Amino acid sequence: MNTSKTFIYDGSFNGFLTAVFSGFEQKVNQADIQRNGQTQKGLFAETETVFTNVALAKRVWTGIQKKSNSAVKNIYFAFLSEKKGIEPLLYHYIQKLMGSNQKKSHDFSDDVILRINQLAHKVGREKHRMEAFVRFQLTKDEVYFANIEPDFDVLPLISKHFRNRYADQQWIIYDLKRKYGLYYNLEGVELISLDLKEGYGNSIHKNSAFTNEEYEYQDLWNNYFKSTNIKSRINKKLHMQHVPKRYWKYLSEKKVS
Repeated sequence: MNTSKTFIYDGSFNGFLTAVFSGFEQKVNQADIQRNGQTQKGLFAETETVFTNVALAKRVWTGIQKKSNSAVKNIYFAFLSEKKGIEPLLYHYIQKLMGSNQKKSHDFSDDVILRINQLAHKVGREKHRMEAFVRFQLTKDEVYFANIEPDFDVLPLISKHFRNRYADQQWIIYDLKRKYGLYYNLEGVELISLDLKEGYGNSIHKNSAFTNEEYEYQDLWNNYFKSTNIKSRINKKLHMQHVPKRYWKYLSEKKVS
């Protein structure tokens, strides 16, 4: 049995699952799975570059599904957290899951199980926040545009929500931090990359990329928001909990100068 080995993969989820397959096939007890370009090789570590194989990745995923449906969600969500060292932690998690006849994914007395569940919960919370706080602006190309900077890579998780909710209009949601986005063209969603030098927040200063009607609508919404606020009843602490300040620059009701 190989006790430890480093696997280098392309950064995709299927690539990670392929690395898991390789580790299991070689009976590697401790697999240090690292993204290409972010590798930190140990002095005496044996290293192998893994090429993504969708068929092998699917075999791993199917095996996990047979063990636990909740583990499927936890693994994917935790992977999208991008937390440093998440891959070897997930490898250990999957080892525990596959090596047990019990529902190991709910054993919170196990530190690894607990940490993965906590990470998945944080990513899930960020997903719901993005679904609530994304604000589109109509461009002169008649495409609704929104940019975000989430703590975690949640674009793959919010795609279905916006595709169903805004099925009759073209839209782009762009992640400035990760430099890629989702583009819905009325038929399907595809991944895109744009050359954006800056983001477009809901500023009082107009941008030539957006229509005048868009700014008129924002002004109406902003005035409505102000008029319905009762200052004496504002609970700033509670408001900050539900709408953290880092999201304000993308909310039309929180226009900034």
